[in-house]
Amino acid sequence: MGDWFDRTVVDTGRLPLFCFFAAMVVGFLAIRFSTRMIRAGVKWWPGNVTPGGLHIHHAVFGIGFMLLGGIVGFALAPELTGWRAASAAVFGVGAALVLDEFALILRLRDVYWSREGRESVTAVFAACAVSGLLVLGVLPDNLTDLIRADDQGGLAGWAAGIALVALNLALAAVTVLKGKLWTGLIGLFFPVLLYAGAIRLARPKAPWARRFYHRPGERWARKLARSESRERRFHQPVARLGDRLSALIAGRPS
Repeated sequence: MGDWFDRTVVDTGRLPLFCFFAAMVVGFLAIRFSTRMIRAGVKWWPGNVTPGGLHIHHAVFGIGFMLLGGIVGFALAPELTGWRAASAAVFGVGAALVLDEFALILRLRDVYWSREGRESVTAVFAACAVSGLLVLGVLPDNLTDLIRADDQGGLAGWAAGIALVALNLALAAVTVLKGKLWTGLIGLFFPVLLYAGAIRLARPKAPWARRFYHRPGERWARKLARSESRERRFHQPVARLGDRLSALIAGRPS
């Protein structure tokens, strides 16, 4: 295990990224544990920070951690790997605190324990998934295309690289508009998922379905019916499993 860590993380210069990832995961689990203790009314737990009656959300502390970790990380010399890793860990904790209240920031109201508050959990899971892939050395295919174009040089290489990037980003946008967020996100690393996601039917409540599948005509009615059938057969069982996992980690919404 130690040899794998040295080869995959340390020798490749990804130790700061690993520290960011690990600190973000630990920070998220810690803050969710704290908020669940507060929600349960555990008397011995410190509780909310409310100086003078003002409730300070933990995203405020997260912004402070991100500023501290980011500024120190930029100021340090590249050869100070250990210190850069420590600053990345501070940044990761801050990112966890901010993303844990992503839904509140998005909606500008306290929806932490509501159904809308699940958007925060999704944001954290997405950030962890992307960071984890990067730690393992899996780069987005778009970035790989540009690196390849830079290595080859010449106008033709750059034109091909930019064209592939534009195509993948367009497919990712279509996939997300069809209601397949995870397919669009992970598809940036594995483009075959983007082709599948862009071609297949949209989910019935996705923006793509609202725009196209509710048009008059038998063709669109069939598409909507097939989309609703697939939602019941495939997506809803997976969504229920995701809700159980989210509830286990982050607590059930009110």
